[in-house]
Amino acid sequence: MQFPFTRNKLLRSLCTPAATDSLKVKINKRAAEQNCLTLLQACDTLPKLTQVHAHFLKLGLQNNPFVITKFTSSSSVLHAIDYASSFLFSTDVDTRFYDIFLFNTIIRAYAQAHHNKQKAVSFYNLMLVYGVLPNKFTYPFVLKACAGIGDLNLGQQAHGSVLKFGFDTDIYVQNTLVHMYCCCDGGLELAHTVFDEMPKSDSVSWSVMIGGYARLGRSTDAVELFRKMQIAGVRPDEITMVSVVSACTDLGALELGKWVESYIDREKVQRTVELCNALIDMFAKCGDVDKALKLFRNMSERTIVSWTSVIAGLAMNGRGLEAVSLFEEMKEAGMVPDDVVFIGLLSACSHSGLVEEGKQYFGLMKFGYAIVPKMEHYGCMVDLLCRAGLVKEALEFVQGMPIEPNPIIWRMLITACRAVGEFRLGESITKQLIENEPMHESNYVLLSNIYAKMFHWENKIKVREVMGKKGMRKIPGSSMIELDNKIYEFVSGDKEHCQFKEIYEMVDEMGRKLNSAGYVPTTSEVLLDIDDEDKEDALNSHSEKLAIAFGLLNTPPGTSIRIVKNLRVCVDCHSATKFISKIYHREIVVRDRNRFHHFRNGQCSCGDFW
Repeated sequence: MQFPFTRNKLLRSLCTPAATDSLKVKINKRAAEQNCLTLLQACDTLPKLTQVHAHFLKLGLQNNPFVITKFTSSSSVLHAIDYASSFLFSTDVDTRFYDIFLFNTIIRAYAQAHHNKQKAVSFYNLMLVYGVLPNKFTYPFVLKACAGIGDLNLGQQAHGSVLKFGFDTDIYVQNTLVHMYCCCDGGLELAHTVFDEMPKSDSVSWSVMIGGYARLGRSTDAVELFRKMQIAGVRPDEITMVSVVSACTDLGALELGKWVESYIDREKVQRTVELCNALIDMFAKCGDVDKALKLFRNMSERTIVSWTSVIAGLAMNGRGLEAVSLFEEMKEAGMVPDDVVFIGLLSACSHSGLVEEGKQYFGLMKFGYAIVPKMEHYGCMVDLLCRAGLVKEALEFVQGMPIEPNPIIWRMLITACRAVGEFRLGESITKQLIENEPMHESNYVLLSNIYAKMFHWENKIKVREVMGKKGMRKIPGSSMIELDNKIYEFVSGDKEHCQFKEIYEMVDEMGRKLNSAGYVPTTSEVLLDIDDEDKEDALNSHSEKLAIAFGLLNTPPGTSIRIVKNLRVCVDCHSATKFISKIYHREIVVRDRNRFHHFRNGQCSCGDFW
């Protein structure tokens, strides 16, 4: 084969003025491109980004795919993706240069933002309009955005697109699908379906599924799935263990939590700050606040969450003065408190009757740290005043709030009115609540209880009839007890348990010993129009007494009994449990809806203030 040019002729042709000028232009453009990419790499503030933006517009690089993709990425890092997208989709940019890398960058930025996650889905749809096809990196971002939005229908549409484009076998896409469904109301079963269909599940898949159960309150299922993960031989990471520890927290399962901590050490799972915080929170909320404090003291690095968990834990366990002391220590350590810390601190004051201290800290939050109080802070202050019996002051405080009180705050007032005998005031507030929330069953229960306290049985019956017509029912009290890493649940009058005969025999024994010790049943807590003997029988079948009887039957003498109650402990059960702790020489720890009660030798840690 012969070439049309000899070597010399070829060199001469390349050295013509036109060719030389063209080469210079290419070199200059390449240099300008590299210069802009370097400048964008160094951008660490929005003003710098805008300067580079102006620079590459001046150089005519607005249609350079490398520059605009890097510009978008830098904007994302600086949380200025809106700024980038407004330019990219203006008339100055040639749509021919839109590619999958650019769209993935934009979709990822919006998916990771705390707001505007809907825009991630919008840009995904826009990408398809421009004829740009997704790749396997697109869908983890799109699905993450759907998870943040929490719309099941939207998530299912995205799942359909995954199947359409054939990315359903990619492990990262599968994991994100499971996560997305776990974050959508009613989507947990779909998440499990995807999880079960995965040919090979890794630690991420298991973690996502376990975390989904834990977040939605299905903590027993979360623990059970963790056991299956162990059987499958998949080694968990610290993210998995955070979810498992959270499930233990929700269940109030201290012994299981202790085993999980030993498992973490045995398997050498990295104790990240997040995992340490989860362990502190678990021990505090399972009643072993001393262990939580020990873990806290041993941390080499602490975050605001670490301090908050211990302060809130001390509050729940009635150790308000220690919580206040730890808050002062936190300030001395240079940690600036946030609004969440103040919720724990005010709660500590509330649970320990530290009225003046609570008022001082509420003022410090507003005027010392310029933190605008939220509804939770106002709720803590109302709770503080109500628990101290200062109902009139609490009402004045509520009436002076700069924001509209929520129903929870009004219900606090109503409960306090019932406790101190302000029945007419409680009746008035409750009727107003029912007008505002005609379908909230707890309002009717509160009114019914007030009428019972006033011995207005006809009115109480009418309220119950209205509830029946509306299809409402009172939430039944239930108590859970942990034994041999299993959770047993009891409801009032429960006869479903296989040991129910022995349990009721133990209840009868407890009753005889209680009466001999001087216990007097608080029959006023039974809000039924029946005689005192029947009221005593009703009290004896309360769920916590059944759980305590089960614990006495199935645990060695002298060991602690730990119970989790879904409602507030009633006055009678509180009194009876104090006697039981002394009679049977047991520590009985009860976690109710509001706090912990540590019963020892006839006394309670709450000092009868709950």
